[in-house]
Amino acid sequence: MKQEVLSSLSIRSLHAVEELEAVYQLETRIWSVEDAVPVNHTVATVKNGGFVLGAYFKEALIGFQYSFPGFDGNKVYLCSHSLGIHADYRAFGIGEKLKIAQKETALEKGYDLISWTYDPLETVNANLNLHKLGAVCTRYIENAYGEMSDHMNSGISTDRFLVEWRIKEQAAKRSKKTFELPIVIETRTENGYSVPIKADLNHGSEKLLVPVPGNFQDIKKQNFSLALKWRESTKDVFIHYLNEGWIVTDLVKDPNRENQYLYLLEKEHVFR
Repeated sequence: MKQEVLSSLSIRSLHAVEELEAVYQLETRIWSVEDAVPVNHTVATVKNGGFVLGAYFKEALIGFQYSFPGFDGNKVYLCSHSLGIHADYRAFGIGEKLKIAQKETALEKGYDLISWTYDPLETVNANLNLHKLGAVCTRYIENAYGEMSDHMNSGISTDRFLVEWRIKEQAAKRSKKTFELPIVIETRTENGYSVPIKADLNHGSEKLLVPVPGNFQDIKKQNFSLALKWRESTKDVFIHYLNEGWIVTDLVKDPNRENQYLYLLEKEHVFR
């Protein structure tokens, strides 16, 4: 089925109210009525520098991406607000295709930067954002959205990485020696889960590795105290090193520990 969907997939910008109403219905199905962006907002966005992309399979809307203009006081950029895929079509790579279409559309409109946030402990998102797309993370935002009650965020602070996708720049080449770098959180495996033990906040290497679990949502369900421990341990490390001039540039699977991934942190001047 995957090959059939991808070979027939079409992605286009949406403008008509009827098209944007279909996006609203898909959002409601993916998340909830409360989390869906109202149609009057998306209509206003597409008329004022933003856009909504729709992914279609046999004329059926199965995915979307919604972006609007942002301004940080110095420059205009594109804020990537949401991306969703119908449950029947996930794990097909449609999200990556929507992001590539987003980049192409943004370049056509004159943007050179796309920004968004994601949970640092969600490694599927991290793999797409950093490893596949070549974006970087420059800030750690504590409890970015306050308390949320949905199944992904309930009971834990909504900490987020701020992502910068510098879409006019050449993606950095990946090093084959990543695994030889110092790891700044010591971990061990207990009952099949990776457990953080001790963090090093005094490392001076220009490149560092920060471990995170590969199954965070499963940990939340089975061992909530461990999930909280991972949040607090990684929060301290990321805040410290990002404030000291490192940025997050990649995510790779740890070859030496099951269900663990490694974030690569580099000094900004080294990465550039």
